[in-house]
Amino acid sequence: MRLPAAALGICALAFCARAGSIDLTVRDSAGTPVASAMVTRSPAGTTPADTFDNGYPAPGRPNMAPAQVTHFSDAAGKLSFPPTSELVNLRVRKPGYADARVQGIRGDEAPELLLAPQTDPLALAESKPSNLWLSLLDFDGDARAREHFLLHCAFCHQQASPFMRKPRSGEEWRDAIDRMNRYGAQMAHEFRQPLARYLHARFEAIRDRPELLPDFEPWEPHLAGVEITEWPIGDSLSQMHDFLLHPNGMIYVGDNLMDRVYELDPLSGEYRVYPIPHADGASLGGILGNRFAAGYPKVDNYLGVHSFALSPVDGHIFITPSMAQSLLEFDPVSKRFTEWKMDEGFYPHTIRVDAGDRVWFTLALSNQVAMFDRATQEFSYFDLPPRSLRERVVSAVVKWRLGRGDVSEPPEYDWDNTGFPMPYGIDIAPDGTVWVARLYAGDIVRIDPVSGETQAIPAPFTGPRRLRCDAAGNPWISGFSSGLIARYDVSQHRFDTWPLPVVSETPYALNVDRARNVVWVNGNQSDTLLRFDIASATWKVYPLARYRSFTRDIEIDEDGAVYTSVSNFPAWQIEDAQPTLLRLREAGAKLASP
Repeated sequence: MRLPAAALGICALAFCARAGSIDLTVRDSAGTPVASAMVTRSPAGTTPADTFDNGYPAPGRPNMAPAQVTHFSDAAGKLSFPPTSELVNLRVRKPGYADARVQGIRGDEAPELLLAPQTDPLALAESKPSNLWLSLLDFDGDARAREHFLLHCAFCHQQASPFMRKPRSGEEWRDAIDRMNRYGAQMAHEFRQPLARYLHARFEAIRDRPELLPDFEPWEPHLAGVEITEWPIGDSLSQMHDFLLHPNGMIYVGDNLMDRVYELDPLSGEYRVYPIPHADGASLGGILGNRFAAGYPKVDNYLGVHSFALSPVDGHIFITPSMAQSLLEFDPVSKRFTEWKMDEGFYPHTIRVDAGDRVWFTLALSNQVAMFDRATQEFSYFDLPPRSLRERVVSAVVKWRLGRGDVSEPPEYDWDNTGFPMPYGIDIAPDGTVWVARLYAGDIVRIDPVSGETQAIPAPFTGPRRLRCDAAGNPWISGFSSGLIARYDVSQHRFDTWPLPVVSETPYALNVDRARNVVWVNGNQSDTLLRFDIASATWKVYPLARYRSFTRDIEIDEDGAVYTSVSNFPAWQIEDAQPTLLRLREAGAKLASP
């Protein structure tokens, strides 16, 4: 989904205009220019968000999300911002240095920006991103244990962040693992206690010897001229999950834990919030029960806003409610929601709309794909192949339990997550073929939309999570627990794989920029976005402005700007405890006419 050129032009002009810009230089304590330093400018004084509606903005009323903008210095340590008379704060950051801050200055001032080396070994270690800590959790060479750990313990947040690596006893780790299984992880029953013991001992050893940590991965010269814009929305209890770039110029973001849709104008930063209505007497947590009752301060999720897709016919937005047996439709003109009830399937997940205006989405807990035909207003269901007879039986039991509301305790999962192959990502190829990635089954599935036939294709890597098709119809897949991306060549019936250029990464999603022949990937553990040039098979890495930036889906506008949402669960783990919608734009990108 792409924003029209007219909707981005004003922002593009602000980014590229040099006339009247405020030029800044970053130097070290010896006066030497510092290249590839990150400078983030944010408003110094902002009006607190409206908290009328259970702590969130009143429905439909305008609010402001003041943009926070990040640029990087060039080889001479120089960068620039457009001038403003408003008061701003500046934060300067680069690996190996202590952060520098300038507070409450006018936006047309050019202060001295000095970085001092970080000399405290512990502070230096703490400033290293999660992937470097995670790289030392090697499970003594047990690849199966490490892969299982990544699949289930890096599911919704960074694993080795300061919140994870703080001192905990083995018993405290065991309690945390059991709580995560209630939240939705599926850790093997017999692995919980050994894992708790290992995490306690291993993190303790790393904290005692921070010199074991790998060095920072370098920030490279291509960052000069890059602009990252973030709009803070929601709060420390929100989960800003997936989002949609709409042709009307707005961006729609879903708060999964609070059942709200945010409608944000990227030109002005103005946004409105629309709570999703639920039936009188509905229960928190929907058909899955209130999994967060013991341990999470507040939720307002009766349906669970998850993923978004756009109708090519009338611009309506379709939303999967992961905690309901239904499909949601939102009219961005009337602002009305319609709920389409289903008679089977559990955990509506990732969603796409085909050229015939049919809505396809995965059903993650029932090993199915659903299709809603808007012309007939009817659902069709596609059962995906079980991996074994035992899985067929377990899946039937799971559906029976969910159908009668039996969600009191999670099952005792095994190492292969039998009964839970987890159909996750989905996309529609240009020829209409439907492709699905199954996270725990380790395969992708092809669905013929005409015959309904399904074909499971084993992947030569672990953790296929989300996928997107390129212009030739080849699915590109993120290998979550294997730290790579893959392409399935449909003509050659062959997988090609490329490891990510950072260590111990767990890529959640990716998207293919067909116009520029590149793939953009989440760097969820390394606080990055990653760009893969298909023709040259080369990578570029873009550090993000916030520590602990666990990001979700990726969208690309027609000028090549990349969007994602900073969406740790829980959100208080994000730096400043603030979820954001994020846009990254590269220097030299095509400019739109205003």
